[in-house]
Amino acid sequence: MIPPNASLVKYDNPVLVSRNTDKKTPRARALKVSPGPSQGTGPVPNPPGKQKLSPVDAKAAQQTDEILNSILPPREWQESGQLWVQQVSSTPATRLDVVNLQEELDRRLQQRQARETGICPVRRELYSQCFDELIRQVTINCAERGLLLLRVRDEIRMTIAAYQTLYESSVAFGMRKALWAEQGKADMEKKISDLEQEKRDLEKQVNELKGKCEQIEKRAQEQRMVEEKKHTEEMQFLKRTNQQLKVSCSICHLLSQKYVVYFEFFIQSWLNQYTCISFNIFNSCINQS
Repeated sequence: MIPPNASLVKYDNPVLVSRNTDKKTPRARALKVSPGPSQGTGPVPNPPGKQKLSPVDAKAAQQTDEILNSILPPREWQESGQLWVQQVSSTPATRLDVVNLQEELDRRLQQRQARETGICPVRRELYSQCFDELIRQVTINCAERGLLLLRVRDEIRMTIAAYQTLYESSVAFGMRKALWAEQGKADMEKKISDLEQEKRDLEKQVNELKGKCEQIEKRAQEQRMVEEKKHTEEMQFLKRTNQQLKVSCSICHLLSQKYVVYFEFFIQSWLNQYTCISFNIFNSCINQS
């Protein structure tokens, strides 16, 4: 018989379950149970055989066995076509059993090289087995306390499973993000290269436009200087012309005043001369008459 992996939970001796193959139909096969060899599978040796109990105690023991089997199901394995079953032990534990359990836990932690900190599946498995053994010991003495510890154990396992699911989903999300980043890396590098080339082209255009602006400013400055020079020459010419016109106007004004005097004198002289001639003619006419 090859027993399953050793556990910190204390089990009874394995029982061989054989099938009677003499019947013709599969449904008519009856189970034959034969006790296996005595073998201790827990951290402490098995106690001597059970004594006969009263009906009340037997009923309580049966209820305890049912609760234990519901909390810690029996182990089953096959060997050479034979089915072996091993149920959890219903023997009450003593202080020595607890001490032996602690020593066995420390020994197995050291033997299997479990890590003291961080996430360690080996340490988690051994402590889970230790907690199951404590639940078994408590359930034998008080079934209600054992069921409450079972709820605590299930809640802890559910919480750990939720954390594990969250961790796996976060790892998967991180892997997806890493793959997306790796896939987008080439596109980003190409985009960066294109942007750098565009930047160089724009800088070249800026330099060309700056050169054109400098040439335009230089040409405009030269044209402005030529226009200013031309304007200055025109101003000077106009000033000279204006000065000459002022002088000419002054001369004309003086000449006009002189000519007026001459003209008045001429008119006066002519009038005087005409008056004398008229008077002489008049006298001559009178004399002739």
